[in-house]
Amino acid sequence: MSAYRALTEAEAIDYARQIPDLFQKDSELTSREIGDGNLNLVFHISEPSTGKSIILKQALPYAKVVGESWPLTLDRARIESEALMIQESLCPDLVPHVHAYEPELALTVMQDLSDHVIMRRGLMERNKYPLFASHIGTFLARTLFYTSDLGMNQQDKKEQVKRFINPELCKITEDLIFDDPYTDSPNNNVPPAIRDAVEAVWKDTELHLEVAILREKFLTQAQALIHGDLHTGSIFIKPDSTKVIDPEFAYYGPMGFDIGAVLANLLLNYAAQEGWSPDAASRQDYRNYLTQTIRDIWKKFDSEFRALWDEHGVDRMSKTPGYQDLYMKRLLQDTFGYAGCKIVRRVHGLSQVADINKLEDEAAKERAQRIALAIGTTLIKSHRKAESIEQMIEIAEKNVS
Repeated sequence: MSAYRALTEAEAIDYARQIPDLFQKDSELTSREIGDGNLNLVFHISEPSTGKSIILKQALPYAKVVGESWPLTLDRARIESEALMIQESLCPDLVPHVHAYEPELALTVMQDLSDHVIMRRGLMERNKYPLFASHIGTFLARTLFYTSDLGMNQQDKKEQVKRFINPELCKITEDLIFDDPYTDSPNNNVPPAIRDAVEAVWKDTELHLEVAILREKFLTQAQALIHGDLHTGSIFIKPDSTKVIDPEFAYYGPMGFDIGAVLANLLLNYAAQEGWSPDAASRQDYRNYLTQTIRDIWKKFDSEFRALWDEHGVDRMSKTPGYQDLYMKRLLQDTFGYAGCKIVRRVHGLSQVADINKLEDEAAKERAQRIALAIGTTLIKSHRKAESIEQMIEIAEKNVS
């Protein structure tokens, strides 16, 4: 196969047959298109006789959620494949294995994770994942440290920055996260019940100043190779396994954007417990689980990142006494700010979250939206004063009391 075209299910099966050492010769293969995202086709190819299966993910030349009027580069498939391979080299158990990448078809063939669930759904079902904080803390520490000037040769890093220039997908982030939610943009999807709170966001110039500061860092700070879209819909999970998927937004940006994205999605679910928990006691119990997970993620990330720095840091000047503490404090502050931005856009921006939107009780949904917006805006406004992760938890708890 050559020359780009969107694959049919039959063509996806034909391609899968060509992958060496995977399926038996001439055996029956089945396919189903399972893509429910905004940008891609996703085929699940299986061999019923053996139970083997793989995923074929093909980038479309436009945003699937909008249509051909929103064209997108197919180079994002290369970026995703290369990012996955780098992440696998650093965290082999925490991302799906890439079997093949076909540039002309913008096609990535990867490990099937059907025995996992999308973490967003798992949290909506109020499941608990005792290993998640350790897994994602390790993922963040290793992928961010080893792709930064702290953990790799600075000239090699500059060459890698070139490979991951991702202007079209960064533009989506720049608009949908750092611009549209703070003005009456046609890209917004404002829930009528909370229009008063949203209009207050549009008028809040103190808030806009902090967002402008965070946006500048997103535009200019090539700190490390970040995933770029690390929400609970980009994580497959089961009690003993965590797999980070979909790094097609990957580029060299501020580390706190990835850390903040993970914590933001836990806080969105925290707000949504207004509707998912059946009573006050179970609501408090699950919220305690979520806040403890936030605490544990930062603790694991902070300790492992510092240990990597102490043992494997390549830059002599970064060993200057006091520099590491200053660096980690700035990372925490960025994490607060980006978590807040990710929360706000998910309340009334273009692409929202099922945690809140699938609540059937309209009063509970409105409460969840208002709680999320209050947490998000407070995190943004206070981000430059953040001193510890406990302050994030205090902000969350204060806004549900």
